[in-house]
Amino acid sequence: MPAVSSALVIGGGPAGAAAAVLLARAGVAVDLAEQRPGPPEVGSGITLQGNALRVLRDLGVWPRVAASGFPFDSLGIRAPDPAGTLLVEMPDVRTGGPDLPGTMGMSRPELARILLARAAEVGAEVRFDTSVTGLEQDADGVDVRFADDSTGRYDVVVGADGIRSATRELIGVPVETRPTGMGIWRIHAPRPPEVVRTDLVYGGRCYIAGYCPTSEDTLYAYLVEDHQDRSGLDQAEQIAVFRDLASSYHGPWDAVRDGLTDETPVNYTRFESHFVDGPWNRGRVVLIGDAAHACPPTIAQGAAQALEDAAVLGELLTTSERLDDALWERFTARRGDRARTIVEASVQLAQWMLDRVPREETDVPGLMARTFALVAVPA
Repeated sequence: MPAVSSALVIGGGPAGAAAAVLLARAGVAVDLAEQRPGPPEVGSGITLQGNALRVLRDLGVWPRVAASGFPFDSLGIRAPDPAGTLLVEMPDVRTGGPDLPGTMGMSRPELARILLARAAEVGAEVRFDTSVTGLEQDADGVDVRFADDSTGRYDVVVGADGIRSATRELIGVPVETRPTGMGIWRIHAPRPPEVVRTDLVYGGRCYIAGYCPTSEDTLYAYLVEDHQDRSGLDQAEQIAVFRDLASSYHGPWDAVRDGLTDETPVNYTRFESHFVDGPWNRGRVVLIGDAAHACPPTIAQGAAQALEDAAVLGELLTTSERLDDALWERFTARRGDRARTIVEASVQLAQWMLDRVPREETDVPGLMARTFALVAVPA
């Protein structure tokens, strides 16, 4: 019998939706509160490595993910030269096991829709346009106040509400979210036929120029630069800046640029990082995903680590008899060091680029090998 009979999950991203699926599937009465008015309609792409795919398979959504996304098993490195010369193509480490692709690219909104639909299918009550304004707990449960002044009582509350987590503030968990000094442009555009995997270019006018196929028809492409205030730019100006920066890169990049229009979805954000030291819970309220740990996407493990949080938490809550300190200690032991290692590795890669350390003086191959070896073992 699960350690809890009712749960509130705050946040409908990958971590929150996955936690809702796992709890509801085990017979827990789950409310999922998402502050957006509905499933996302627009957004860029997402890169999912094998360990993320392993969790998605366990959630029962792998067939839909496989049908919606674009799988591949290698990574290309290209030169920032006039030909976009392919320097090396490296096989992906299949961190999800031999029966899953090394990597899957897909639309971020499509992944969200699949996971939210799955949560509803297994019995979770998905409540959009809903946010939490108060949490009061005692030894037996948590009293929750919502923004519309309605209330509820739950055995456990899962805060999966992102890097600016309101849940984290409500339970008084301190963390300092720091910018890394980098900013990233992302666009969602048509996929040229020659783009069949992620290719990365290090150097040139940007730190990284990369793309990832997200379906048979689409890709997302990204350019990483020194962070600057781009907030005053309108859509046309954003596209113009992206075109200008991308004009430094060639090979398949030439076709990517040709596919851009004035209506191409584009966004710009800065890289930020934090890690919550110590337990991620306060009593019966626990943080997962970006609410507990966030990192720049230099290793493409953000969503994977969020999904792993949900998988471990769901397992513990549905296979333990009591919600007690021992359960939270097991959760911290299985997730804390692993997530910290990913955050530190992601930040280190960014810092080497910011400091313009020659690649031969870094340990990129060793760092990546250690990371892949870590995440190949289920959390």
